[in-house]
Amino acid sequence: MKAFLSVLAALGVMALAFWAYRENYATQAVLDDVERLEREIAETREALSVLRAEWAYLNRPDRLRDLAELNFDRLGLLPLLPEQFSAVDQVTYPQPEVLSEMSDPIDVIGEEEAGE
Repeated sequence: MKAFLSVLAALGVMALAFWAYRENYATQAVLDDVERLEREIAETREALSVLRAEWAYLNRPDRLRDLAELNFDRLGLLPLLPEQFSAVDQVTYPQPEVLSEMSDPIDVIGEEEAGE
């Protein structure tokens, strides 16, 4: 009986060692994936910051004004004048819908009878 328990214990230890071995490699693989993703996120953020800087550079008002002047005849652009804008109080906003009739009235007769 003692030999059987010793063999069973040895098999249990080997099974646990095999499980720990597999879990270790699975953990290492996941950590490698996390590291790869963090590098990818950092590279993407860097690329995004470069794109934002380029967008800001290309949309400088003086550059856009020069481009508009260079291409004025071809694009048919007109200069903006203050008379082209209106005041906020002249803007018409949609009016909210008002329900004229109750769609599903609630019966409160039972509350009146209970109060008497």
